[in-house]
Amino acid sequence: MKGRCYSPRPCAATTSAPASVPASPPKPPAKPPIQPPAPSPDEAVASPARSRRRHSDAPTLADVARAAGVSDMAASSALNGGRRGSSRVSAETRERVLAAAERLQYRPNATARALASQRTNAIGFVANFESDEPNLYVLEVFSGVIHGATAAGQTTVVFTLGDWAEARARIPALCDGRVDGLVLLGPRLADDSATWLPQHTPMVSVHADRPLAGVANLETDDEAGAHDVVRELLARGHRRILHVGGPEAFAGANRRVDGYLRAHAEAGVKPAAGHVVRAPLSIQGGRDAIEDWLRRHRGRQLPDAVFGCNDAIAFGCIEALRARGLRIPEDISVVGYDHTLMARSVQMATLRQPLHEMGRRAVELLVERIETSRRNKPLPFAGNLVLPTEIVPGVTLGHPRHARLTIA
Repeated sequence: MKGRCYSPRPCAATTSAPASVPASPPKPPAKPPIQPPAPSPDEAVASPARSRRRHSDAPTLADVARAAGVSDMAASSALNGGRRGSSRVSAETRERVLAAAERLQYRPNATARALASQRTNAIGFVANFESDEPNLYVLEVFSGVIHGATAAGQTTVVFTLGDWAEARARIPALCDGRVDGLVLLGPRLADDSATWLPQHTPMVSVHADRPLAGVANLETDDEAGAHDVVRELLARGHRRILHVGGPEAFAGANRRVDGYLRAHAEAGVKPAAGHVVRAPLSIQGGRDAIEDWLRRHRGRQLPDAVFGCNDAIAFGCIEALRARGLRIPEDISVVGYDHTLMARSVQMATLRQPLHEMGRRAVELLVERIETSRRNKPLPFAGNLVLPTEIVPGVTLGHPRHARLTIA
């Protein structure tokens, strides 16, 4: 542009006034443009891309490479190989890069690493929460997932659903590369799940209510577990056993009702009429269910025992029964199902499911499937792995009373 000077020195005059006209006062010299500071010798060999910092001004891979006196590629190989070694760099170079990274407090950019390696080293844990109460069943399984993920060097990302009806929209979105695989806890998916469940992301479920295409599942035998609990109660002499079951929408709750009925049939004992009721899988659900049942059966004989579909229901029943002045187990026995922290804290009789172990094993299966899929090999085992259960006697389980008690 005319009149603009780009030289660091003042521009010389290019014209002068005619002789007959007094010369105008000379214009002040143009200010030289601001020049960036000269680079240091070390910086002079670095490209602009290597000199850039992330927005947080954290040290970059280029900074580590420059400090170690190696190329970016060599620094990347050394850092990705860690102390286990990499055939691309020498041991001396690797140690020098690691020392520089430690000195600069360098932390790799997880997103960039995931893009480069096509792996996130993260697994997703998907569960739904339908109650405002803490769900100790979920927490027990989750603790096993964390244990397994830590042992496998994986990060765990938690995704929560308000209801499994959201799964059709949510789960495919979770398989967009943010995790390498998913653990689904208690999925209740529609029959058409095979048409929309992503097959490119390995998955393992725990307590799925039905087989899912290409998904390995860990579970216990709900029917057999409930059968064992009721058989133990019958063996102790209990005959009037009230079962507070879970919602009919839960396949596992229905199988536990089946186990309750089979144990009675095998013992030749007919269950008392109206001695199977349903409730939400929560403390409040158990409390409300037993209170409602006792009100409707006022003046009749008190049951010998209550079998809750899970520990939360059983705990709610214990609270409601004690609020009425009833002694447990002297007046009535109560047994739960799961063996969560809630049951352990009050020494409740219950059926132990290996929930922590199921979470840990689920991660082991998932990592195996992730590695297999990367090698483009057929996925291993996609059926049901059934883990054993056992009855845990507690202070809430006794023998039936001799005298009959009437519900007040």
